[in-house]
Amino acid sequence: MLYYNSSSTISPIQYIFLFFLLFYQITVLSQVLTEKLPHPDFEYIHNIIPDVEYDIRYATEHNFTGRPVPGYYAEVALLTHEALDHLKTAADELRKEGYILLIYDAYRPQKAVDSFVEWAKNPTDTLTKSIFYPDLSKNQLFPLGYIASRSGHTRGSTIDLSLINIKTQLPLDMGSPHDYFGEISHHTTRAITKEQKTNREILRTAMVRNGFKSYSKEWWHYTLRAEPFPDTYFNFDVE
Repeated sequence: MLYYNSSSTISPIQYIFLFFLLFYQITVLSQVLTEKLPHPDFEYIHNIIPDVEYDIRYATEHNFTGRPVPGYYAEVALLTHEALDHLKTAADELRKEGYILLIYDAYRPQKAVDSFVEWAKNPTDTLTKSIFYPDLSKNQLFPLGYIASRSGHTRGSTIDLSLINIKTQLPLDMGSPHDYFGEISHHTTRAITKEQKTNREILRTAMVRNGFKSYSKEWWHYTLRAEPFPDTYFNFDVE
């Protein structure tokens, strides 16, 4: 049985306050419930590593195709939960050394890879040659392994990244830009300075120590060794 206590009567002002408090709570809860990840086995990198910086060039015109890439509709990045767990550990270690992560690409839809293949097959489309592959012809990109019909990125546990110096807020000089197709981007190149080589080694050491393997021709490219979907190529959008 409920008893009414006149001494606990709620004033009109309190009613108004409670109404707005309830409205706010419902609004926040609604946002949480309606926020949906593109895939249940993936997570946005910034949700786990809040200080990460993005430079998602495939969502813009600043990439080797010269146009936004199909499947990229937001400048964000996703990884499988397993890959992101390892990346967070690497990020925590690097932060103590004075660096934060700069992400160029992570999960990549198969439709994006297909668009790269079509671009590579068109010999007349050389809009970005002087920026991304000045010393190569397009018909060399497939044989040399810079473009492929299947990509580790599409399996969700591969990432392209660099580092930012926390004090200067500037990216480290790695000797060549992301997606520069040429020998200077290889780990074994002798065409970079001692400082640039040291910067690459800072990144490589942290990534390898935390379960990733490097790609010999791209200093920015790392794949989780124990990737959870080694034979699955996803195609949901980055949005």
